[in-house]
Amino acid sequence: MMKSRDSELGPDSRFAAVDGLQMHYTRRGSGPVVVLLHGSGSAAHGVAEVAELLQGDFDVVCPDLPGFGLTGPRPDRDYRASTYCHSLARFLDAIDVPRCVLAGNSLGGNIAWNVAVEYPERVSALVLINATGYTDKGLPSSMALLRNPLVALVLRHRMPRRAVERSLRGAVGKDDTMITDDVVTRAHRLWNRRGNAAAFVDFVNTDQPDRSSLVSAVSSPTLILRSADMDGQHFHRDISDSVEKVHPFGGHLLPQEDPRWVAQAMSTYLLPRRNEL
Repeated sequence: MMKSRDSELGPDSRFAAVDGLQMHYTRRGSGPVVVLLHGSGSAAHGVAEVAELLQGDFDVVCPDLPGFGLTGPRPDRDYRASTYCHSLARFLDAIDVPRCVLAGNSLGGNIAWNVAVEYPERVSALVLINATGYTDKGLPSSMALLRNPLVALVLRHRMPRRAVERSLRGAVGKDDTMITDDVVTRAHRLWNRRGNAAAFVDFVNTDQPDRSSLVSAVSSPTLILRSADMDGQHFHRDISDSVEKVHPFGGHLLPQEDPRWVAQAMSTYLLPRRNEL
């Protein structure tokens, strides 16, 4: 097991003790701290290309959220957005980051805006990339399938490669050329690390209380990046100090589909505010 773990580590890999876990994260660059959060079924590699593009101007931190990547499953199997929110605050304490730009894709965006509500003093600016959190947000078919008890029972133990590839292709827009064999292989390998498949089933079947009424309490300057076809996206309407940019053809995984567009939008928004970050 240790050999497999070591083979996944990169030169920027680090670990921090949080909630009984060793949370894996990467850190690179210098400048104001930007914490980039991946979405469900992904890991730090899902935002790695954006991090690479930002590292010339920012100190970029990319954690594997509990239940995913090298961090692995939570011992208490609690995958509510509010639990992730408080865990992330403890993670920031553990890596000595009192205040940061917090950016997140999908689930990561949900966690990010919850942190901005619960810990406003910790968030100098917020970036939401196809974030979730509204009840009218559609559930991907691959996740809906895992709410079938029989399917969930089988897939708790191993996620087939074909299912991983189908999930990835279903999460992107019309151009799925970035879903290469290498991308599928890595996602499949990480998804099937010890406990991760069961953690994903637990996550999908977690009752997520509706906290969307709290979105309007976000006071941090906010950049909203969304794909034109994404449903359940009301952040620009509900966050008073927000700017929205719309990607014309992207899918749910914009940091992987068009990392340059995401990084450029973030830099354009954040660099003029550099002294406030």
